[in-house]
Amino acid sequence: MPPNLQPVFRALGDPTRRDILRMLGQEPMTIAEVSEHFDMTRAAVKKHLVMLSDGGLIDVKPRGREKVNSLNAAALKPVFDWLSWFDKFWDDRLDALKTAIEKDQSHDTGRHND
Repeated sequence: MPPNLQPVFRALGDPTRRDILRMLGQEPMTIAEVSEHFDMTRAAVKKHLVMLSDGGLIDVKPRGREKVNSLNAAALKPVFDWLSWFDKFWDDRLDALKTAIEKDQSHDTGRHND
């Protein structure tokens, strides 16, 4: 795995952070707005947001005295690129299995007709 993906996977490794990402994908939010959805302190939510920011998964922009957090979906592209190898791996294996099963079935069918 490329080393630049380590912070991304670290950030994605927590279910609360994944929930926060889904929320920020729907609309940008401040720490206070994110905090309303969780039974934890704002400080705890801020730690999650820092991890997401460190992973490049969110953008943080000032708005007056507050900071607005939004999803940076482009940061997920390298993850999809890395995962695409596994997608191809399983597609190839499943195609080979399907071919083997079909060949076996046609061979069995041919034997029964004799």
